[in-house]
Amino acid sequence: MASKVSPNTFRSVFKTIDKELVRWFPGHMNKGLKQMQHKLRSVDCIIEVHDARVPISGRNADFKYTVGGIKPHILVLNKVDLIDKYYLHSIENHLKQEYKHIIFTHCKNQQCPGLLQVFPLAQKLIKESDRYNRSNEEDFNIMIIGIPNVGKSSLINALRSRYLGKGRATSVGAVPGVTRSVLHKIKLCEKPLFYMLDTPGILSPNISSVESGLKLALCATVEDHFVGERILSDYLLFWLNKHSHFDYVSHFNLTEPNDNILDVLTHIAQLNKKTIKFKDHTNNYVIRPDLDQAAHILLRAFRVGNLGRVMLDEDLLR
Repeated sequence: MASKVSPNTFRSVFKTIDKELVRWFPGHMNKGLKQMQHKLRSVDCIIEVHDARVPISGRNADFKYTVGGIKPHILVLNKVDLIDKYYLHSIENHLKQEYKHIIFTHCKNQQCPGLLQVFPLAQKLIKESDRYNRSNEEDFNIMIIGIPNVGKSSLINALRSRYLGKGRATSVGAVPGVTRSVLHKIKLCEKPLFYMLDTPGILSPNISSVESGLKLALCATVEDHFVGERILSDYLLFWLNKHSHFDYVSHFNLTEPNDNILDVLTHIAQLNKKTIKFKDHTNNYVIRPDLDQAAHILLRAFRVGNLGRVMLDEDLLR
């Protein structure tokens, strides 16, 4: 039934409250970019990590003209397991205009074909490049850059596990900006001797639109409370309906697609027995569905892939 619903049933535009929504970025991020620039003399290759669900939105343009434009550069689009493979070719074609070396990865899968390409490609690019002031050095340094929570630390840990057989070297978590200290040197491989410099995520302050910012927030590149889980869940519902992604209907046992976020959150709260108890104006206790908990459940279901494989930038590829 869900697939037969007319697109005219849903909103065509998502109305946001305030463009100030996009002013989230922590102060340490701009400082981090400057510190990275100072360390470029000791770097042989730069790996930029980004979320494959938003391959265009949120890319930090400053990377290309500052940090990323000087040294050999690889763009790693991580979390490819969460997007429809139909878009891989289109994404690559779109980005190839600016970036020659693009790899899709699922860093939690040690057998991911893309993951197996990263280290050999970095070696190849370094050997083919003029190392300038580092030509006499026997070790090789790779710098990891990207916006928060796209998998930078996961990539380092996956490569380290594969080539050194060692466990986690950096913290990994769902909270954006876990890696806050700048330029830790982490051994990646013994022969040849490779190190990776882990860096904090750098979120560009020049987000092109509120909608671009909301897509980034859906991918958890900033903490939810900066935008609000209810606003994010409403945008998610809007986007899913607009693009006829109706997996949420069966996942949450709805009878049909619904464009009213209050209806959907109320249903999710009831389904998961999430309630909130408070006193009304008569001083009696009232029990209501906990819509905040429901919004959290909806967002988590999307982020782990339970609502289907989604590529949020599909409109930008048309």
